[in-house]
Amino acid sequence: MRHWLTAALATLVGIASPALAQTAGKPLTVVLIPADGGTESGTIADYQPVFNAVSRSTGIKFDLKVAQSYGAVVEAMCGGRADVAFMGPVTYLQAQKRGCAKLLAVGVENGQSVYYAGFFARKDAPFKSVKDLRGKRVAFGDVNSASSFVFPMAMVIEAGLDPVRDLGEIRMAGSHVNSLAALVQGRVDAAALSFDSYEKAVRQGAVDPKKFRVIAKSSPIPYPPIAVNSRLAPKLQAKLRAAFADIAHAPGMTPEMIRGYGGKRIDGYDVKFPAAKFNVAASRMALVNDDLKSRILTKSASR
Repeated sequence: MRHWLTAALATLVGIASPALAQTAGKPLTVVLIPADGGTESGTIADYQPVFNAVSRSTGIKFDLKVAQSYGAVVEAMCGGRADVAFMGPVTYLQAQKRGCAKLLAVGVENGQSVYYAGFFARKDAPFKSVKDLRGKRVAFGDVNSASSFVFPMAMVIEAGLDPVRDLGEIRMAGSHVNSLAALVQGRVDAAALSFDSYEKAVRQGAVDPKKFRVIAKSSPIPYPPIAVNSRLAPKLQAKLRAAFADIAHAPGMTPEMIRGYGGKRIDGYDVKFPAAKFNVAASRMALVNDDLKSRILTKSASR
């Protein structure tokens, strides 16, 4: 069963064979989480300039792919079909716990490597806090997403609510953009997603910010990292790390080309980011354990 599931997930990611050789100029396979529910070509376009710059600096070639889910990225890394991955904090911790991922680089914006999750509602919604979501219809993203599921669910729990018993309806939308779309279309009363994804929707004209407001904002979340497969040769890992550290000064690179989560402009990448800072995500994962996830998914499926 395990081998069947792994093979199926590999197919979803679009990776058919092991990717760890890097011999005779074979490109390293890079797998990106579908961070904001955007198109595959759009997600690749956000990161291609960065990896092109690394390629020019190191001579290493890359083949970028977008996974169909957060979990598929973990399986690609742990199954040896991905050499490098852009992951969410939760999926990084899942892969790191299984021994197949090591921290490579974390995006930096204005000297910080954090982002935020939030609950959003229509401007005229009669509730003002997470506690007021009792009995309401709420949309969430991917079950393995830190900012559209794990942190928002932890916020619900910390507000004294049982997500299964107290929320009126749970809609698992699968992505940030789908969660927001459910709110825009009036199918839910509130939506959980990252502020970066919300702001991107505003920039693209998909959402009128005058019609919506923030119900709650999470504590800082460690920025979604770029991880390297732990089985990759140490010299190759070091070469990649050095290139990401100097990405802002790479040949042909301009500030506008340095992108991070959701395609947002960032200043560069920190290759010395302490892995221990992801412990805050681990604490939220402990609150939203597998038993609770199962009950949440059951409730979502029953609507």
